[in-house]
Amino acid sequence: MTYIGKSVKRVEDRRFLTGQGRYTDDIKLPGMTHAYILRSPYAHANILGIDISEAEKAPGVVKIYTGADIVASGVNGVPCGWQVDFKNGDTMKEPPHPLLVADSVKHVGDAVAMIIAETKEQARDAAELIEVDYEELPAVANPAEAAKPGAPLVHKDAPNNICFDWELGNPKEEVRAALDNAHHVTTLEFVNQRMVPNAMEPRSAIGHYDTAHEKFTLYTTSQNPHLTRLLMCAFVLGIPEHKVRVVAPDVGGGFGSKIFHYTEEALVTWASREIKRPIKWTSDRSEAFLTDAHGRDHVTKAEMGFDKDGNIVGLQATTYANLGAYLSTFAPAVPTYLHGTLMQGLYTTPKVNVDVTGMFTHTNAVDAYRGAGRPEATYLLERLLDLAALEMGRDPAELRLQNFIAPFDGVEQPGYQTQVALQYDSGNYHEVLKRGLEMVGYEDFRKEQAAAAKEGKLLGIGFSTYIEACGIAPSAVVGALGARAGLFESAQVRVQPTGKVSVYTGSHSHGQGHETTFAQVVADRMGIPMEDVELIHGDSDAVAFGMGTYGSRSLAVGGSAIVKSIDKVLEKGARIAAHKLEAAVEDLDYAGGKWTVKGTDKSIGFGDIALTAYVPHDYPAGEEPGLDFSSFYDPANFTYPFGCHIAIVEIDAETGKTKLKRFIAVDDVGNVINPMVVDGQIHGGLAQGIGQAMLEGALYDDNGQLINGSYMDYCMPRADDLPSFEIDRTVTPCPHNPLGVKGAGEAGCIGSTPAVVNAVIDALWKAGHKVKDIQMPMTPERVWSAMQSS
Repeated sequence: MTYIGKSVKRVEDRRFLTGQGRYTDDIKLPGMTHAYILRSPYAHANILGIDISEAEKAPGVVKIYTGADIVASGVNGVPCGWQVDFKNGDTMKEPPHPLLVADSVKHVGDAVAMIIAETKEQARDAAELIEVDYEELPAVANPAEAAKPGAPLVHKDAPNNICFDWELGNPKEEVRAALDNAHHVTTLEFVNQRMVPNAMEPRSAIGHYDTAHEKFTLYTTSQNPHLTRLLMCAFVLGIPEHKVRVVAPDVGGGFGSKIFHYTEEALVTWASREIKRPIKWTSDRSEAFLTDAHGRDHVTKAEMGFDKDGNIVGLQATTYANLGAYLSTFAPAVPTYLHGTLMQGLYTTPKVNVDVTGMFTHTNAVDAYRGAGRPEATYLLERLLDLAALEMGRDPAELRLQNFIAPFDGVEQPGYQTQVALQYDSGNYHEVLKRGLEMVGYEDFRKEQAAAAKEGKLLGIGFSTYIEACGIAPSAVVGALGARAGLFESAQVRVQPTGKVSVYTGSHSHGQGHETTFAQVVADRMGIPMEDVELIHGDSDAVAFGMGTYGSRSLAVGGSAIVKSIDKVLEKGARIAAHKLEAAVEDLDYAGGKWTVKGTDKSIGFGDIALTAYVPHDYPAGEEPGLDFSSFYDPANFTYPFGCHIAIVEIDAETGKTKLKRFIAVDDVGNVINPMVVDGQIHGGLAQGIGQAMLEGALYDDNGQLINGSYMDYCMPRADDLPSFEIDRTVTPCPHNPLGVKGAGEAGCIGSTPAVVNAVIDALWKAGHKVKDIQMPMTPERVWSAMQSS
């Protein structure tokens, strides 16, 4: 019986596709009230007064809270979960992020009051009766502009709006010398635009205080319920952790935006005790645009130097990273340790320096968004590589192959030590690019491109060969890098007396298919049917500890914790079986769900051992009853998936409209448990990455107003915007986790964006337009303007 490596259909889809999923907003509790959050229409303003007297008289209103109430209660703001120090060793600036603002709002959407009523509509109507006296102040939204002298200050204790400055890699003067002595230097200044996460299910939270047991329950749309419990209890509300249960039921997508502890979660939890009734808050879509943590938003200048043979000799990257008005949970880690540490890419670059300044602006908070720092690093590197090839008259594929790190497996050959702290685990980068070239038919395409040019058609091809760091850990390393929590994972494998198996994992599934993939691992390892395996997750009372799902860590870290517990179950099972079979443990084999005495037909099944463990009448002396083990797994290193993405585009020379004609993706995510699930992850990531290149992007005006805060003007990719993806993979197992997996959740989003932009630039260069960059998303107007200005 083998499940690993097979495209088993997702078991959870039966309830999702038949409308039987249970999401937070589906939950109705007796006596439940509804909350509406009144938010600032200004990006920066002093609050001179709030009059709630008329709103309090409105039908259905139960209670209204303002910032003054929060101050009086002693409740803290939400904390940041990662610390980054200045170059001089000073600690980053960490201003408070209040649950409700009492004095000065700092972005459009900042929370000013919470109205609780019998219905959501009554709460919303009452909010319109609240009069807030604002004194509007100047605002700044661009991170590079925020650093200039005289820019409006977001926080008075953060001079020049700087949260931190940070540097990694070789000394800057060494990199400068390498670039000054280079035969050719490619320079690129660009913006990696701000993105708005758009999960199908908007955020929602229900706070419920049980007066009988003096215990809180928070139902929430979270990727990380245990972290929410930790942050909310220890840093915001100051209540004992064992008095709080956090439940994340079915969650309709996250893409990073639901990792974090949000103010609304603490608000409904705190207020439920105040009014002694449950409170539900659910975001509407426009509110989500304003308040769900955004992603990306870098302003960067990068230089890459080459010798006369085309070997890379140095890289300097300088970035202003927009953090928004407040520090979200992982925000400081994204442009630093998740971005700067990937600046080696797949290349042997001998001198690398990355310099990042984290900036406060009058915009919504920025945090991890699918890929989180890795897409920004890949975009920087892969744009430079393709542009350098065009400038030097080199083939972009050959230039990459020339500069790739040589293959290594991490077992016979050691891991590759980069200039920017990380040591890659294993890789064969030449193979993925060569596979991609075969799939695209590269030589034929160049002939087609040349022929098309004679007919006035603009065809282009773009490459992106990426690496990412997944399975974020080990705890000792991330602690040294500023994490304020361990990044292990826990798992409990409980064998029932009937031989059925319940698996409790701290990894949370919000669309990834854990109930299928994890069950495949358990069934395969234990030699039992998948139907006998049940997965439990997303409930802090059911699962003792957990660190959630993000950064493609679920299988590499969470799955490995499960394997550790399975091994313990089978070791104890073997001792019980040896007793029953009157044999030595070392004389037994375990396969197909039974222990067999080697060289004989004497055997005993897994179900019989399970029953014996709970009915221990004939049992090994000194052995405890039961078959139930828990484990923690803290890996030895990150995992490092990699791949090659290739885009082919056609541009209308008259309008600038770009059509993505083909997209080839060859990814290496290590061993694959369920190919169909991995393919789905890759497809989804590609859609997001291509969306950034061609369609999406949040736009703030100079006053800090989000001017495309709805689906009317924020263009999400649709199916007919995308071609049928051509995907394949190679397999380079991770050498340091028991499953050999590396992670697939973010690969598509990381590799695809620069491939598409490079393809457009390639098409323009072949038509004689020496364009170095086009701001994403590459709308027809931007592409047309680039052609006209070159």
